[in-house]
Amino acid sequence: MDHTADPGKEPYGDNNVQPTDSPNSRRGQPLTIPVIEERVHLDKQVVEKGTVRIVKTVNEQEIPVNIPLLQEEHDIQRVPVNEYVDTPPPPIRYEGDTMIIPILQEVMVVQKRLMVVEELHITKHRVQTQETQHVNLRREEIRVERISPDEPGPEAPRPV
Repeated sequence: MDHTADPGKEPYGDNNVQPTDSPNSRRGQPLTIPVIEERVHLDKQVVEKGTVRIVKTVNEQEIPVNIPLLQEEHDIQRVPVNEYVDTPPPPIRYEGDTMIIPILQEVMVVQKRLMVVEELHITKHRVQTQETQHVNLRREEIRVERISPDEPGPEAPRPV
């Protein structure tokens, strides 16, 4: 098979290759050796083999379920205290499961109290002095005179 139909184009290789003991080389013509390459061309086609139908149904069933629920209830009691406090408000305190919250109210207090303003300190000293004064003193004197019973006469006055 000689593929030298188009001398300017060699479809299978270079025309300068010449084997030495080829029968064509004796005739003086160049010998062409074809080089063949296979290539694969793939195509895909979608072929429908069948169809599918999907049906969805929902079934409902009522089932009783016990759910534990926690609920807190509070018992609130108002306990009157009516005590005056001199310190800052007392804090919240707990006695067992009972929380005690003090409720405060400002109260105007008018009060009358005794207050010592000052003191008088008195110290007693004994001082003796000599002094001359003129004083009128009265004194009664009694004089007793006896009269004999034989002598008549008035009795003399007696000093008391």
